[in-house]
Amino acid sequence: MDLLLVLTYAAICIAIFKIFNIPLNKWTVPTAVLGGIVLVGTMVLLMNYNHPFTQLGNQVYSTTPIVSGVRGRVIEVPVEPNSLLKQGDVLFKIDPIPFEAEVTRLRAKVKEASQGALGLESNLQEAQAARLKAVAERDKAKREFDRYQRGFDRGAFTEQQLDTRRQAYKASQAALEVAQAKQQQAQIALDSEVGGENTAVAQLLAELRKAEFNLEQTVVRAPTDGYVTQLALRPGVMAVPLPLAPVMTFVHTEDKLYAAAFRQNSLQRLQPGFEAEFMFRALPGKVFKGEVVEVLPAIGESQIQARGSLLGTEALRTSGRVFATLRITDDVSAYHLPMGTAVEVAVYSDSFTHVSVMRKVLIRMKSWQNYLYLDH
Repeated sequence: MDLLLVLTYAAICIAIFKIFNIPLNKWTVPTAVLGGIVLVGTMVLLMNYNHPFTQLGNQVYSTTPIVSGVRGRVIEVPVEPNSLLKQGDVLFKIDPIPFEAEVTRLRAKVKEASQGALGLESNLQEAQAARLKAVAERDKAKREFDRYQRGFDRGAFTEQQLDTRRQAYKASQAALEVAQAKQQQAQIALDSEVGGENTAVAQLLAELRKAEFNLEQTVVRAPTDGYVTQLALRPGVMAVPLPLAPVMTFVHTEDKLYAAAFRQNSLQRLQPGFEAEFMFRALPGKVFKGEVVEVLPAIGESQIQARGSLLGTEALRTSGRVFATLRITDDVSAYHLPMGTAVEVAVYSDSFTHVSVMRKVLIRMKSWQNYLYLDH
């Protein structure tokens, strides 16, 4: 771009010499050259610092690697490559038969466990009745033992008869303790709940929800609006839930943003809201208006991560550029611009605004240069 400015100044000087018939001598030519160096140099320095320009720019977009949530064989791929999709549209389907069978099995187990849980109340009532019976038998044995004890004290019964009643009383007391323990166990089993459900039923319901979730994963849908490109997935492929084995790549069609890398020299002249102009190599002779959205607060070349060795001097020999995200405000829908198209960007700050005219002229001249290229 600086070469364009020099050539423009040379052309103006030649035109002035021709029009005004200025002689070419040792005074006029050095004056024009020195004047050009001072004038062009000053203008270039002011322009480059206050209205930065970069050739390193691209339209950036996000992609998501689509990974199956379950392991299974692909039976259908209804999606068409490079066709716009809505969120929730089907991308592909996995054979659901094994997962349907698992859901059916667990539903049967839940029903069986639920019936068992209903029977726990009957078990408790049965244990309560058995305890009451044991209490009555214990009381009866206690009265009989007391009667024999009084008779033994008066000499009516022998020691053996008294001991027989004593052992009968102790046996009935032990039977009562067993009945009480069974009642407690029945009560604990009935009261054992998680979230209002019996523990066995709750465990099976959790397994059922997981199985139903896995069944839902057999139909893989679009995460957002977008499209699939370079589609190679076909029915018969075994899809596995491994992050390193995606089956396709989904491209999100969000608001288009552009990223450009500027020299650090002009960092103080990059602010959100500043006017910007975009020049596409794919659209020679056209310039589009836009604005700066954000200047990223970090430079990637200077990042460090925890590791087992110390950083050396070479780690500081970085000269990364500042990334800025930008937005085009003009309508470019009429042009075919694939996502990821390269772009060159000029930003116009609020300092030395009169110098921005030169930048605008030069960027338009450079845009016309995009008609000229050679393939090697």
